[in-house]
Amino acid sequence: MKVLIVDDAAFMRMMLRRLIESEGHEVAGEAVDGNDAVAKYRELQPDLVTMDITMPNKDGIAAVQEIRAFDPKAKILMTSAMGQEPMVKAAILAGAYDFVIKPVEEERFKKAVGRAAK
Repeated sequence: MKVLIVDDAAFMRMMLRRLIESEGHEVAGEAVDGNDAVAKYRELQPDLVTMDITMPNKDGIAAVQEIRAFDPKAKILMTSAMGQEPMVKAAILAGAYDFVIKPVEEERFKKAVGRAAK
């Protein structure tokens, strides 16, 4: 499975890359904000996107809406330090299939990625 990692924090992209690759998946690319995410999604057409919510230029929820408008079948896993219920609801309503709170609990993240692979 090809995965696009979207997060404005380099250390988080590195950690997610390690977890994804440890499960035998390929990281197709990385994006640093919502605009970059939409452009890379169109270019790479990954099987899964891990999407941060709070980013500069365009937030993750807006990026999810744009990606889902382009590809209604896109699988997007939200990651955010903000685990408040309204953010979770907004992410799911935007089209995300799951939500993982940071700091990412490794087993929870791996299970969410595994569900996307099925």
